Amino acid sequence: MKQLFRIGFVFTLIMVLALCIFIIFNSENHFESRDIIHYNEQLHIIEEALENGEKDTNLENKYKCHIIFAKEIEDEELSHLYKNNALVLDLTVNGEYVGKVAWDDNRNNFDKIKRGFFGGSVYLWVIMLISGYILLILYYTSFVKPVKELQKFSVEIAKGNLDEALPIRKDNLFGSFVEAFDQMREELRDSRKREVKAEIARKEMVTDLSHDIKTPISVIKVACEVLEAKAGKKLSESENNEEEKKDIEYTLEKVSTISQKADLISSLMTNVMHSTLDDIDKISVNPVETDSRILKDFFDNLKNYGNIIMENEVPAGIVYMDRLRMEQVIDNVVGNSHKYAGTDIRVSFSETSALSSDGENKEDFIRITIKDSGKGVKEDELPLISQKYFRGSNSKETSGYGLGMYLVKRYMELQFGGMEYFNDDGFTVQLLLKKV
Repeated sequence: MKQLFRIGFVFTLIMVLALCIFIIFNSENHFESRDIIHYNEQLHIIEEALENGEKDTNLENKYKCHIIFAKEIEDEELSHLYKNNALVLDLTVNGEYVGKVAWDDNRNNFDKIKRGFFGGSVYLWVIMLISGYILLILYYTSFVKPVKELQKFSVEIAKGNLDEALPIRKDNLFGSFVEAFDQMREELRDSRKREVKAEIARKEMVTDLSHDIKTPISVIKVACEVLEAKAGKKLSESENNEEEKKDIEYTLEKVSTISQKADLISSLMTNVMHSTLDDIDKISVNPVETDSRILKDFFDNLKNYGNIIMENEVPAGIVYMDRLRMEQVIDNVVGNSHKYAGTDIRVSFSETSALSSDGENKEDFIRITIKDSGKGVKEDELPLISQKYFRGSNSKETSGYGLGMYLVKRYMELQFGGMEYFNDDGFTVQLLLKKV
């Protein structure tokens, strides 16, 4: 408010000064009126002199007038005198009208007034120029400079430099805003420090948990190997008992599934140990040319998630795939459907084409459609479920980190494919694997 008052005061002072200049010059430059009696007396003197034979040129010089012996008003000299507001009187000699007598003495008065107003205008222009520069300086110091400081401060904050304090001046028009902005900087700085501490603690926790999880997994692996060895020996010893053979084969199948899942968990935990949750983007994905028909095995290994209905066969072809990441992707999608929908899960395969990112070449894909018959995802949460750490409102009763769909999308993109998801009488996820 002080700055606005200061600018308003300067502006008022300028206007008062301009008014004073106009008043002064108006008082000094006034138009002098003519004394008609004086000019009538001079006219009579001139008439008498002409009657006595005195030359008109002598009288013009003596009385500073113009004697025109012309009776017509269209006379060029008379027209010029009328145009210049000269005093023109009729000239009578010996009782006869012979012409005009004119006094053009107001011209000097007009010139004097003109020079006065010109000088006053110049003075006023100089004052306005200086005052304008003063207002510009006040405007710069009151508005532009604080805004530039805020802009520079914002750039530093965007760069992550939260230690540079914003200068707070008493006469700053944005004083309250600047103070609040600087308080925000301090809060952000303190929040970052707390975040760094929490991140360090979280990384330590994840590393410890990963190490602790790998220990029981190793025990499970050893137990599976022992069970497989004993079951295999028992299977080779059984001769004609078909029912016993079926039981042993069923046991071997389940033990193999447990062993495969233990391997998968072990691989994931190894990744987590070297890359905490916040650094999960650094986990490598190495797609190689792979037979697409291996996808069926990934779904066959997930029978423990319930009834998975394979509606058609996998199209034969070679695709770009990281087997470990693709198995994790399918496990995440099917696991989510089992966890949140609890219905039959239908899987279908098809082939499709799309333009490449440059819009020039056509690329072929195998589309994997995984669909459940649950309630689906709320429409306002649908765009968010592939974001890191987002967990929907239906996940309150279930454990998780909110990373499943984020990893699915990321892994598919790093395999040169993609992912789409939507509600369609349930929740549907479509995975695209690029064909070689």
